[in-house]
Amino acid sequence: MRFSGFGEVSEGKFDFVKNARYFFIFSIIITVLGVITLGIHGLNYGVDFKAGSNVDIAVKKDLTGQKDAIEQYLKDNDFGSPALTVGANRVTVRFDEVLTDQKEKALKEGFAAKFDKEASAEVNTVDVEIAKELQTNALYAVLVASIGIVIYVSIRFEWRFAIAAIVSLLHDAFIVISLFSIFKLEVNLPFIVAILTIIGYSINDTIVIFDRIRENLRFAKIKTAADVARLVNESIWQTLTRSINTVMTVVVAAACLLIFGSESIKLFSLAILFGLVSGAYSSIFIASQLWLVLKNKQKPKAAVKSPAAS
Repeated sequence: MRFSGFGEVSEGKFDFVKNARYFFIFSIIITVLGVITLGIHGLNYGVDFKAGSNVDIAVKKDLTGQKDAIEQYLKDNDFGSPALTVGANRVTVRFDEVLTDQKEKALKEGFAAKFDKEASAEVNTVDVEIAKELQTNALYAVLVASIGIVIYVSIRFEWRFAIAAIVSLLHDAFIVISLFSIFKLEVNLPFIVAILTIIGYSINDTIVIFDRIRENLRFAKIKTAADVARLVNESIWQTLTRSINTVMTVVVAAACLLIFGSESIKLFSLAILFGLVSGAYSSIFIASQLWLVLKNKQKPKAAVKSPAAS
């Protein structure tokens, strides 16, 4: 049997399969924009992936309104123009070069004297070799996770499901990376943790839909390609409420972390939020439809002649 074409979904329900081309086009446009943005701007690597010093200053006073004053102080005292983040109880200064012991001491003492006598600073330094090693290990982590998912889904389901799942996961990860590039947000180790978390969450949601498709295939009477398309639509609708409820509960938790959490986890929370939205979109609108496209290309099985016919 050869699968091709689209089926009609139940009356009154949105037809995910029939509109799949629009979802694919939208994702391709976002991907192309992401590639262009990464080519032009690249990523804003934090001190974890780029040699330099990161100074984390805990303050008792709220200095959010004094960012300009802090920047001017750094310029006036030969610290240049480092990346500066000022929160209610924390100030983070990122230098592209490694600070000497004298510079560290001068910064700590000068900042405390001018802005907050009770301020306490912690300096984290990463040299060039460590930064390169961290970049390589981060790529390996994402690659190994992706390969493991492909193997698992291939064994648990079939290779078409595995390809659809991995394309969906890479789509989610790339969307988050592209958004961080567009908004020039800092990429550090917590960002990599966020990417791996997004991959895990997205594959979980995708497998739920795949499992429903597989179960429905076992009991459905498939005679035409329209039957397969209709089955995919019904499978998505049967799991849609669960998918939406799951993503909304996690979105609320991630939003609370973003709003009420400390400065050190805000970018992590933001990456999770981006990934949750992208993951829900790809699980519902991309993965299953991509599996159907691959299924459409399946070659028809050769007919077996009966002995009486020979």
